[in-house]
Amino acid sequence: MPNDEVLKTVFPLLNGIDLASCMAVSKQWRDIARDDYFWKCQCAKRWPSICKRPNLSTTSYYRLYQSFYKRQNHQILLPPKLSFDTLEFYIDIWAGDKLIYSGIVQGSVFEDGIKLPPHRISSVLRYHLQATEYKMMLAVEPTFKLPLSQPVSVSVLVGRKDSNKIARIIHKAMFDYIDRSSYRAMAFDAIDISPMYRFLPNIRGWISLLFMEGGDECEIDVFGIQMDFNDVANSKDEVLWLLDMLDWK
Repeated sequence: MPNDEVLKTVFPLLNGIDLASCMAVSKQWRDIARDDYFWKCQCAKRWPSICKRPNLSTTSYYRLYQSFYKRQNHQILLPPKLSFDTLEFYIDIWAGDKLIYSGIVQGSVFEDGIKLPPHRISSVLRYHLQATEYKMMLAVEPTFKLPLSQPVSVSVLVGRKDSNKIARIIHKAMFDYIDRSSYRAMAFDAIDISPMYRFLPNIRGWISLLFMEGGDECEIDVFGIQMDFNDVANSKDEVLWLLDMLDWK
């Protein structure tokens, strides 16, 4: 069987990624692999109904597959309207009915993170602090001890200095999960999104208490607080856009 015929027999059996890789082997393979019939086969595996159209409006099945075979994640956000310099966060933590921590945190402090972590932290947590992904963190000075023998809860409000408006991020969420392997206690709540964005339900805000290594099994020694919205926002601009969508009052 001639070489061309072998390729034409094999190419329809490949998946789209492998077929695209074949186009880089040689000019002969590229010319054969670009045959729109092979790409119609690929499209038929993913979107059978589109192949039933008598006249495809796009230029080719190859172009159709190239455009839609995977979700595009490189959209560029417009600059956010908010900035951390105009925000301040109000954080309150209770153990039972006793207020353990209460602080007003400037947005710029949350953005700067923990520059000098204490010596008595685990290597796992130290690696987490040094990782390059975006994080909102603040150091707690002085540290505070949190008893685990009673329910611990947290509330977080955020204020805008430019308009004097307040929004709620977390309301009396319980720290139900203590992860001693990563030295974090975690709580979450559905944030209050503006009614203008009803199509964005149940977006969660997370608060993590970062605690020291060792110590008593009945309490944790907290040195830092982390807040994130990793369900939907993983960069500074994404977080600011999300905060702008809160139900400001």
